[in-house]
Amino acid sequence: MIDLEKIMELAKKQGFSEVGALDCATIELLPEVRSMCEQNTCHRFGNCWSCPPGCGTLEECEEKLRGFRRGILVQTVGELEDELDGEAMMETEAKHKKNFYAFAETLRKQYPGMLAVGAGSCNICKECTYPEEPCRFPDKAVVSMEAYGMLVTQVCQANGIKYYHGPCTIAYTSCYLLE
Repeated sequence: MIDLEKIMELAKKQGFSEVGALDCATIELLPEVRSMCEQNTCHRFGNCWSCPPGCGTLEECEEKLRGFRRGILVQTVGELEDELDGEAMMETEAKHKKNFYAFAETLRKQYPGMLAVGAGSCNICKECTYPEEPCRFPDKAVVSMEAYGMLVTQVCQANGIKYYHGPCTIAYTSCYLLE
């Protein structure tokens, strides 16, 4: 049996600002969230295995998720000088991803079937092999919550985690599905 309290304590020690239990039954995959990817504002749509269409259809993503009952949500909250403080946003994102990937490796040792779902596109490889070659690291590659079709605010709200931390803040949210 999974000791979520212990795992959440370890996640806090990893450096996440906020950590909470995740009931996977609260996760809804919404086509309208997935369709936002098609607007390609991040320039990753159709360019990597961790983004649509490379990460699979919404139905395929739902099938992967439905095997899980419990997990944890993790957040990294950053302070901004003002609402346009891009430097602090990028620093917070980098800190979140560093901690996220490191903690994923820690969890995989004890829970090899664990599914890590991140914030933003996978960045393990400098250049993705999509679509010419298979993913170099399929067991480590991370699909974002949005690419799965999750509305992050809804997932946080349904699980008692704050999404908005006040003016001049930014929060990066990810999750680990464990059981």
